[in-house]
Amino acid sequence: MINQIGQIMLYVDNQDEALAFWTDKVGFHLIAEEENDGGMRWIEIGPSLEGATSLVLHDKAFIARMEPELNLGTPSLMFYTKDLDSLYESFKSQKITVGEIVSMPSGRVFNFADPEENYFAVMETNKD
Repeated sequence: MINQIGQIMLYVDNQDEALAFWTDKVGFHLIAEEENDGGMRWIEIGPSLEGATSLVLHDKAFIARMEPELNLGTPSLMFYTKDLDSLYESFKSQKITVGEIVSMPSGRVFNFADPEENYFAVMETNKD
């Protein structure tokens, strides 16, 4: 039985730019950065150092050469925040592309884009 999501792989064109975006602008933490003898580099980040689920930034071109049949599309991710308005204003002030705040039956939400124009969503929640 699966009881937890451990890591989500994000395949990016520029790992350094992606790392800077997620840590400097979004506020994630660098958990680990590794490179093996074959030249494969992966960068693990997350909203906290103790978080249960993390993102791993992989070089899209390297993975495409290694595993040509792999789907390298960006997953549709929903993040949670307890203070949607502050996060929204923070993203806007940092010139992150954001959509309008929308009220959904499950709560208020907005989307945002990374430098590679991949879109993600953030929902206001009471969850930790």
